[in-house]
Amino acid sequence: MQLYNSATHKKEEFTTHTPGHVEMYTCGPTVYHFAHIGNLRSYIMEDVLEKFLRYDGYDVNRVMNITDVGHLSSDADTGEDKMLKGAKREHKTVMEIAQYYTDAFFDDCRKLNIKTPDVVQPATGLIDEFIKLVEGLLDKGFAYVAGGNVYFDTSKLERYYIFNAHDEEDLAVGVREGVEEDTNKRSKNDFVLWFTKSKFEDQALKWDSPWGVGYPGWHIECSGISLKYNGEYLDLHCGGIDNAFPHHTNEIAQSESYIGHPWCKQWFHVHHLNTANEGKMSKSKGEFLTVSLLEEKGYDPLVYRFFCLQSHYRKGLVFSWENLDNAAAAFQKLIAKIAAQDPADGPVDEAVAAEYKDRFRKQVGNDLNTALAVTALYDALKAKTNGATRLAILDSFDQVLSLSLLDKAAAVREEQKKQKTASQGGYAITGEGDPAVDALVLQRYEAKKAKNFAEADRIRDELKAQGIEVTDLPGGASWKRV
Repeated sequence: MQLYNSATHKKEEFTTHTPGHVEMYTCGPTVYHFAHIGNLRSYIMEDVLEKFLRYDGYDVNRVMNITDVGHLSSDADTGEDKMLKGAKREHKTVMEIAQYYTDAFFDDCRKLNIKTPDVVQPATGLIDEFIKLVEGLLDKGFAYVAGGNVYFDTSKLERYYIFNAHDEEDLAVGVREGVEEDTNKRSKNDFVLWFTKSKFEDQALKWDSPWGVGYPGWHIECSGISLKYNGEYLDLHCGGIDNAFPHHTNEIAQSESYIGHPWCKQWFHVHHLNTANEGKMSKSKGEFLTVSLLEEKGYDPLVYRFFCLQSHYRKGLVFSWENLDNAAAAFQKLIAKIAAQDPADGPVDEAVAAEYKDRFRKQVGNDLNTALAVTALYDALKAKTNGATRLAILDSFDQVLSLSLLDKAAAVREEQKKQKTASQGGYAITGEGDPAVDALVLQRYEAKKAKNFAEADRIRDELKAQGIEVTDLPGGASWKRV
């Protein structure tokens, strides 16, 4: 497998510390609000990556944090805690907010067929580990206490900026536009490991520590959680491209300083979902696009997953309702083509299936090329083989793509079967695919045929009460909801 490494800016052969086993870490959500579909693009692509690694024969241990404390409204250690901000907005406790939006996040993941990681760890459940990590950095001389807070000393590093080669003054957190400089820092690049009450008096969640009552910084959480559950050698770290600096940069600095050796060499960053008018999608500008909103507008969440798979993860993806409509139409046609395959047309030709699976493995293994993976679905449908073999190939691909292809195709076939059943005695019924309504329309026809007009009128009134309009046609009827 070849995978682009954000740390080296090139595609590299994917290797692991332990052959055949992948230690994988994913930056999880800050659960102060609903995830928007831009956030979820990253989780979709990380899900595909994990499932492809398993498909390719790896054993994977995937760990994800839940940030329920410590993430400030600026990624640069300034401003209000996002969790506290959410609690004030909704007049709830921080932990009530955390639980509600954690549940909402995983509900969105379920709708998008995103697998739950092997380990999901809320930051508030591992405070002792973070304190231990901060103490270790102080003991090793990589941290200092100032103004009641504990800071990481970036001057002790040979190299701080990992993911870019820009001028350090331009990237320094303290000189970012709109960010108030922290005068406690020795260097503009330094970042907070532990906040104390002396700086944030209104912080809701606080713990005792050697430096006073306070709470951990955002960056230390991911290092502590990964070191506990992935160990000291991390094979693959994932996240959105906006996490590369400062969050992932700071993770590397503190983790490697603590353990004393290289930590993670493979970094996987998913690029932004953009809107045509607003640019990068966010919660603070433009329409707040969530999975629930997509559903309210009549879209299957898996249409959005399909939409994301049609683009490469390292390219910005432009969202518009027109683009989503195009994806929905293409997805519906794909399902119809799959539904046209006969599962009984077999047996499965294992040699043909193996050929297509090998091709798929090479295509997706070239830097997670999901656009080629989607093309592979159509290629499989054109394979010169029987229906059972085509379906077996598609089922195999869907272990990675997770579009519920065969289930949706089976539902279409079942609906077609019901509609066919509804066409009895030369009487064809067309409608919106509701078997109960089809049955009533057929009963009305049979009552009229038996000259039981009172019963036919009763059924007509029952349908009308349900908002069903029936139109009699030569040899049948059609109905619709009005």
